[in-house]
Amino acid sequence: MELKLYDTLTREKRVFKPLDPANVRMYVCGPTVYDFAHIGNARPVIVFDVLFRLLRHLYGVDHVTYVRNITDVDDKINARAAEEYPGLPLNAAIRKVTEKTDKQFHEDVAALGCLPPTVEPRATEHIAEMKTLIERLVASGNAYVAEDNVLFSVPSMHDYGRLSKKPLDELIAGARVEVAPYKRDARDFVLWKPSKPGEPAWPSPAGISAPGRPGWHIECSAMSWKYLGETFDIHGGGIDLVFPHHEDEIAQSRCAFHTPVMANFWMHNGFLQVEGEKMSKSAGNFVTIRELLRGWKGHAWPGSAIRWAMLQTHYRQPIDWNIEMISRSANELLGLLNRLRAGFRAQGLVDFDQLRNALRDRKPSKEVLSTLMDDLNSPEATAAVRAHKSWNIEETIRCAADLTFLGVLKDSDIRYFAAFHAISSDVENSDKMMGLATDYQVARANNDPLFAASVLSQFDNLGLKIVEKESSLLVISKKSDNSNFDESVQRLIEERAKARVAKNWTESDRIRDELAKMGVVLKDTKDGTTWEIAR
Repeated sequence: MELKLYDTLTREKRVFKPLDPANVRMYVCGPTVYDFAHIGNARPVIVFDVLFRLLRHLYGVDHVTYVRNITDVDDKINARAAEEYPGLPLNAAIRKVTEKTDKQFHEDVAALGCLPPTVEPRATEHIAEMKTLIERLVASGNAYVAEDNVLFSVPSMHDYGRLSKKPLDELIAGARVEVAPYKRDARDFVLWKPSKPGEPAWPSPAGISAPGRPGWHIECSAMSWKYLGETFDIHGGGIDLVFPHHEDEIAQSRCAFHTPVMANFWMHNGFLQVEGEKMSKSAGNFVTIRELLRGWKGHAWPGSAIRWAMLQTHYRQPIDWNIEMISRSANELLGLLNRLRAGFRAQGLVDFDQLRNALRDRKPSKEVLSTLMDDLNSPEATAAVRAHKSWNIEETIRCAADLTFLGVLKDSDIRYFAAFHAISSDVENSDKMMGLATDYQVARANNDPLFAASVLSQFDNLGLKIVEKESSLLVISKKSDNSNFDESVQRLIEERAKARVAKNWTESDRIRDELAKMGVVLKDTKDGTTWEIAR
């Protein structure tokens, strides 16, 4: 069975053969960290996470290097930093913005079941590598200095445009570059530019005395070179990056190192639109990952359901994200989880450690693996998961192993199977009510207080409450008052206070975690501890 991947450069699906099977290398353009990542940003993260998992399976965990950069120098970042931290020097304000938004991004993609890349370089920490590349391009005649700018000379590269295959007039129009009299050719693009007053600045290359800042394209060329070398196996990103970003990366890297290619495969995921339209804030359909996780269209969606929904479309095809799509996927995934849970319980596997051990080192089924080997055909892979019919213990474990391999079932999700034996109700059952109870189980199993609080809020709106009578039982009843819940919270806070006095930090942390699972956020002050429901 051979892995075949579609290469945007050659416009064909080819057998993947790494340059070095002991060191398979992949670079993917990462986020510009100035705000919450939107659902469109989630797509390449999920796509290339699936590829990362597949490559690790084929070549070994220690033989695959996945680099995904963080762009932390950008006009949008500068503007937000000046707005949010007007009293700080700009560089310090920028660092605050990027650290906060970077943390948000990592929390969100972790909720989507994505593994961390091997390396996540920040652009601002690789200025030296950028300047080295620029110096090499100037020395080779592929770049020139003009009015304190360094520009790449597009005519110096005879086959510029091979990736996008655009004619000359489209290359000029599509680049959206500044029209400047100092350019030798309208297609020439910036490698380095002078910083305006108040902008981030570094000592410039190529003998320029004025401080400046790098262009966008040179950042990825420098970081991929630093961690993957002059030529590597796979470069990925969204289809919107083909031109000018990836086209210009190729030009810079190939001319700096005099190589025939920058990467052996160029892979691009398709566009994502929301409810039939291009996503934009002005259209009112701009959706962030965080909004989906906390509440979109009246429901907080588990990260696993978002991922399952994404996998229903082949990565090269466009996606129309809508409420019907995510609802259908969430319901289907819930059904799969419930069937797995029933299969495990039928075999007496109700302990978390037992379940984890049963799944440890299990490989994906040949049906799922073969579909992914054909250019990451995730729709066929999910169809293979659906095809599991017999729910004996072996089939149950195989299905769970497939979901784990696809990144849909995380280790923490396995706790769901052992979390509760039953749901009991003191009121008349309804599909909505039982669905919410199951959502609460998933939230508790995933240690997700935000999702749990959202579910509790929905129960509250229905005039209901949900109570954990014991570790194996949930009871739904009519809401009378919050006294029982409040008493439980207060009792745990008092127990935590005693543990802190005794310097039993392990017990103190355990109680805080227990409260967090109930959707309770603590705030310690000199006057004591207060609490509130997570929002």
